[in-house]
Amino acid sequence: MQKPIQFGTDGWRGILADDFTDENVRVAAGAIARYVREQENAARGLCIAYDTRFMSQRFAQIVAEVAAAAGIPVRLADRITPTPALSYAVKHLRAAGGVMITSSHNPYQWNGVKYKASYGGSGSPAIMELIQGYLGKGSPVASGRAAITEADFLSPYVEAISVFADLKRIAATRQKYAIDCMYGAGRGVLSGIFAKMGIDHHEIRAELNPLFPGIQPEPIPPHIRALEIAVLEHHCQAGFATDGDADRIGAVDEEGRFVDANKIYCLLLEWLLKRKQWPGDVARAFNTTKMLDRIAARYGRRLYEHGIGFKHVCQLMLDKEILIGGEESGSIGIGRHLPERDGLLNALLLANVMADEGRTLGSLVSGLQEEYGEHQYGRLDLHLPEQIKQSAIRRAAAGVSEFAGMRVSRLETLDGLKFYLDNPAAKTGTNPPPAESWLLLRASGTEPLLRIYAESGSRESVNALLESGRTFVMGDAA
Repeated sequence: MQKPIQFGTDGWRGILADDFTDENVRVAAGAIARYVREQENAARGLCIAYDTRFMSQRFAQIVAEVAAAAGIPVRLADRITPTPALSYAVKHLRAAGGVMITSSHNPYQWNGVKYKASYGGSGSPAIMELIQGYLGKGSPVASGRAAITEADFLSPYVEAISVFADLKRIAATRQKYAIDCMYGAGRGVLSGIFAKMGIDHHEIRAELNPLFPGIQPEPIPPHIRALEIAVLEHHCQAGFATDGDADRIGAVDEEGRFVDANKIYCLLLEWLLKRKQWPGDVARAFNTTKMLDRIAARYGRRLYEHGIGFKHVCQLMLDKEILIGGEESGSIGIGRHLPERDGLLNALLLANVMADEGRTLGSLVSGLQEEYGEHQYGRLDLHLPEQIKQSAIRRAAAGVSEFAGMRVSRLETLDGLKFYLDNPAAKTGTNPPPAESWLLLRASGTEPLLRIYAESGSRESVNALLESGRTFVMGDAA
């Protein structure tokens, strides 16, 4: 039995040849076309692009044909295109909206339809609710078919992100970078920019292979093992990875060690505040590091904590002056660029941080820990039967006294259940003090999945917290 088409904030995803079929893509495209016809200025048209996944170009053509039949002019990408490049095109061409065929970091069996609103970011919950409501009502048909024209979304985007970084400064440092495209839509983008500027680099997994052999295109361990090896073998000072549609970033330092997105976000934030001195406040998701709070406070910037999902960052960027916002998943956005995450731009900016500071990536991360206190972070994904997942959340909400021998001092429920813990090991009198210890339980609303997040002042205590959380969650499975 096929799953019904369900539009979330980032669109609809499905499994190829199961529910993600030509027929269902036409249904989804019809709902988008009806939304654009009834709620937007349809004459401004749609921008449509696609990634490296199996049949993505064909699905993009199907969406284009449905939109054109509805009288909506279409600019269709002339090649594989990263999601942030599509978002940039939507905003700067003043289009009515955009459609991206991608399933981002999901395994190869998946594909998806992302909708981008006229402001160049994910559709708001209100927009996606309207699109969902148009499903099954049929695609509108106009008296005259609109034109479908091919468009180069990539070149203007590359020019735009190149302006944000001081490429001459990066080249002058003569540092070397490894680039992992993870077989995704970022293929050739950073490499092309670096080659043009004479920046030494080594690119891997840039060939087209929609099977994403051996990995899913998510820039976290274990999927970036090839990047860790490449950094060491080619004597690079850092490695950058982007996910399947290049809107998320991951990194590896000169020792081949994974640098999580929390540290990347912290490095970018401090550089923007100290070096660039751009205006604006800071936004971070409920499950991200609280080192960001310390950095923002030092520079007198307000920090907004929000729910999990980039939709919250996007909305804040539309409503307020937000310098930077992001999540632990590698989703980081720069307000003056787009209300959108952009892994390629963030890789350039991270190289710029290294150039300005004259340090390797590992040295920069160590400097953060010395300056703002030791912050270690971890995440555990548990795929569970629904009844065990829901039972764990009910038991946690009813009250927990301790995790890993640390007493629970308070509970926050902005998005999940976040337990702050009294960690005796953190009371060392060190200056600055290590991270406040916390553990977050968050159940997926759409999958049999429960995630456990933890932050503390040492890797050992993070591991202990995650294991304690796992034991608690699995209590009903014994």
